[in-house]
Amino acid sequence: MAAEDRRAFFREVVALAPMATGGNLPYRRLCKEFGAALTCSEMVLADKLVKGGERPLLRSHPSEDRFGIQFTGKHEDVMAEAARIAVANGARFIDLNFGCPIDLVVRRGGGAALLKKPARLARLVEAVRQAVDVPLSVKIRIGYSVEKLNCVEVATAAVAAGADAIGVHGRTRAQRYRLSARWDLVDQVQQAVGVPVLGNGDILTPWDLARRRRETAVRSFLVARGALIKPWIFRELAAGEPWNPTTAERWAVMRRWCDFALEHFGDDAKGLARVERFFLWHLGFWHRWRPYTEADFRAQLPDSLIQARSEPVDGDGDAALLASGNEDDHRLIFGRVLDRDYPAV
Repeated sequence: MAAEDRRAFFREVVALAPMATGGNLPYRRLCKEFGAALTCSEMVLADKLVKGGERPLLRSHPSEDRFGIQFTGKHEDVMAEAARIAVANGARFIDLNFGCPIDLVVRRGGGAALLKKPARLARLVEAVRQAVDVPLSVKIRIGYSVEKLNCVEVATAAVAAGADAIGVHGRTRAQRYRLSARWDLVDQVQQAVGVPVLGNGDILTPWDLARRRRETAVRSFLVARGALIKPWIFRELAAGEPWNPTTAERWAVMRRWCDFALEHFGDDAKGLARVERFFLWHLGFWHRWRPYTEADFRAQLPDSLIQARSEPVDGDGDAALLASGNEDDHRLIFGRVLDRDYPAV
């Protein structure tokens, strides 16, 4: 594939960000139905993949026509072999994660640890580039810490080594997911490199996306927590206006995910246990949805509403139940979804 075609793969897209747990196949399938342009596996550890593990994470659904596999590691030969395995298993693109902040990964010298070693990071990118010819993106953060915000240096090195796109999460490794994303630095990366930059951080509403398009040169985007709170965010971002589902429609969306999950994990006792575990995890985000308005968006500036504390929902009906953060309520919701005990749309 020509370099220009590989880069074009990432241009003008609004994609579902690769995410641990949240990037499970049933959820990716749900987001794809709502319009996610690209979907990606949960993060795969390259060394484990090469040794024969991690294979379930390579699975995708036929609807995922632009599906990629993300992995991390620190050895060039292992990363190259992992890329070959990923492509052999159907990956349309590869994403290298040099932004993962998890302590276990960083202590092993992978993920965000490589932000401190741009030259080594570039050698890993080059090894993967030489191994496969599919589009290749590289995920980074703006720096390891605020003392060294070196995202432009890292991105430039990665592109010189063969990256076709750079995903930039606008926070440091030390910040994890706290504080607002630094889109000024994401913009600096786009201004510095000749490939698409996929900006990532705090996109929850259509007004957030419009703001980033207006204030930066970034034209491709990754959506993470916003998609976990409302999988229909891709519908909103494409339309440029919010979709505020009725309570019945929210029940139907949850059941849609449940159907996908039962199909994927199975409906026997083991499968149901896995469906319940993932469902309860998702409710930790779903209950945060609120029908925010443009006035709410403007009142929260310069921060995004994703940083706002969710206000309680009045009443004792289903709307209040779905907004509850209580674990017992979440188990009640799961039981009702399984039993289809909710209003029809």
